[in-house]
Amino acid sequence: MNRSRFLAVLVALLCYSVTLSAQVAGPKGDLIVIGKIDTIHSSILKEDRAIWISVPEAGVFPGKTYPVVYLLDGDAHFYSVMGLIQQLSTVNGNTVCPEMIIVGIPNTDRMRDLTPTHVKEAMGDTLFNETTGGMVEFTSFIEKELMPYIESHYPVSPYKMYIGHSLGGLAVIHTLLTRPELFNAWLAIDPSLWWDDRLIAKMSVVLDDNKKFAHESLYLAIANTMPSGMTLDQVVRDTTLETEHIRSIIDFRDIAGKKMKSNGMDFKDRYYPDEDHGSLPLIAEMDAFKYLYSWYSFGFKDFQKFMEEDAKYTAKEFVDVLNAHYDKVSDHFGYKVPPDERMINSLGYQLLGMQKNDLSFACFDLNVKNFPQSSNVFDSMGDYYVTIGDIEKGVDFYAKALAVEEVPMTREKYEALKSK
Repeated sequence: MNRSRFLAVLVALLCYSVTLSAQVAGPKGDLIVIGKIDTIHSSILKEDRAIWISVPEAGVFPGKTYPVVYLLDGDAHFYSVMGLIQQLSTVNGNTVCPEMIIVGIPNTDRMRDLTPTHVKEAMGDTLFNETTGGMVEFTSFIEKELMPYIESHYPVSPYKMYIGHSLGGLAVIHTLLTRPELFNAWLAIDPSLWWDDRLIAKMSVVLDDNKKFAHESLYLAIANTMPSGMTLDQVVRDTTLETEHIRSIIDFRDIAGKKMKSNGMDFKDRYYPDEDHGSLPLIAEMDAFKYLYSWYSFGFKDFQKFMEEDAKYTAKEFVDVLNAHYDKVSDHFGYKVPPDERMINSLGYQLLGMQKNDLSFACFDLNVKNFPQSSNVFDSMGDYYVTIGDIEKGVDFYAKALAVEEVPMTREKYEALKSK
């Protein structure tokens, strides 16, 4: 096989994507699929619940699992959160946050599910919805029915995130205060903490001072819902109904937020002066993911020192740096997380193109050790050996790749070299 032919095959290989099942995001013929609608019957809620699911495009790699985002008002926020996570986790080589499975929970009775108590009047208005106050049952549905279903049907890891806006934000904060063990990361976007005469603020006052957190995190986003011309300093002294929403959030921040932060919670609040209640979710989601997963990325700047032409790092030093970073990532997640297969594979090819063969081999070898169930890691090692001129070892690794999975591109390279 001549060099130009081999490089053409190699380029095609890098563009190769695995055939995906229906729930996995990605192109399907002439359709662009971002997820699927699943259905679960809830004995607790006594109804069928539609669930919107998105699995990362690489979701069929054997053995690979993903953290899970449980998203309230799923029919409203599914598209933005799915696109945002994909952008931050894979597009343009980004590793700002991990790839994640998204479980969007559309509403059937929003006032019932997302309110913790039954009230007949709120914010000066009579409520005509008689079903308020069903949050305990809704949370029980998530814990006892939805989570087990997701864990048995999708490639999930134990790490869970909970996202809600408005009444959904109220549900997030209430669940954090009452069932903190259910999730690891929490995003409350302009939550409706005015509910039931500031129930959450009252709960915050009696929050257990001895409750300790380890690697749990909360991002609280606050919109500008004040009257025009009013400042934050003024609003905390105001007593009118018009500022009740933002004052209730500030009270929670100042009482519960400070308590949880002193007890180990990674707590971040941010006020957005240019965003209102409706415009805040998208920008808050972006900021929250960048903050909550600031410990995750091993990105371009980390790799840059190894990629410089005159860099003298050994393969061992390179692998040690990678493993040390992912040991910290594993500590945050609470389970072992190896260096990302796709990222390390891409880096291996970059280093190979720069003729940094020792570092390139270290990448491919690390993937072979960490992901022996993946045909791609053996195929890439085959590419490495063929590129450095060791055809025999290249053929051996193509054969190992084919033994794991029959991939047409690998078969083409294997047969071309065997026929020489």
